[in-house]
Amino acid sequence: MSGQRKIFLYRWHSGASDYFIWNCHHRAFVIAGPMSRPRLVPEKNFPGYAYLPGKYPHPVLHPLGHSYQSDPGTVVTVQESLSSNVFRWGIDLFNHGYYWEAHEAWEPLWHAAKQSAQHRVFFKGLILLAAAGVKIREGKRVAAARHAARAAALFCQVALLPSRFFEAAIGMTPAALAVEAKAATTLPTALREQTPGQLPQPVFDFILAPKSESSR
Repeated sequence: MSGQRKIFLYRWHSGASDYFIWNCHHRAFVIAGPMSRPRLVPEKNFPGYAYLPGKYPHPVLHPLGHSYQSDPGTVVTVQESLSSNVFRWGIDLFNHGYYWEAHEAWEPLWHAAKQSAQHRVFFKGLILLAAAGVKIREGKRVAAARHAARAAALFCQVALLPSRFFEAAIGMTPAALAVEAKAATTLPTALREQTPGQLPQPVFDFILAPKSESSR
């Protein structure tokens, strides 16, 4: 693309994002097109808000919380975990900016993986990355960087394994996700305020996109 550089910046709105390319001739960013954030479990509705501590009612503990007295969910074995709707629902939440909720969705999978060290490390990395998303939205960059660095270190451990299951489950290699985690807190993030009925603004400029069974 003559006179233009690679994609640098994302703008989020209504659960999707436009990506921008720097035009060297006009010295300005131009909209290049939308980045899709597809749903994996479309039959499930997103929560009424993306929880932030001190800003919204605690989802589980407060009577006004969006998941108060909700069904604890399906128990999934470690063998089924990466292809389960429990895992994919966590991806839906993560991709669309519900980071605390993604953390909660993935935590039972982490607990269930006691007999598989590699799954346990992988799920812990995702949980920490989701926690970093919460801290970025709170404006706590030091805490966000700490969580993201820990997540990256765990993804680097997973990257050393011969298994390709994790790559298929997230649509990128664990090594690539480690790079994304490290970069996440170094980019300036100007966040809009979430209003009732509006999807939250994602803070990461990548999505987790499992590969279809036919492409594995």
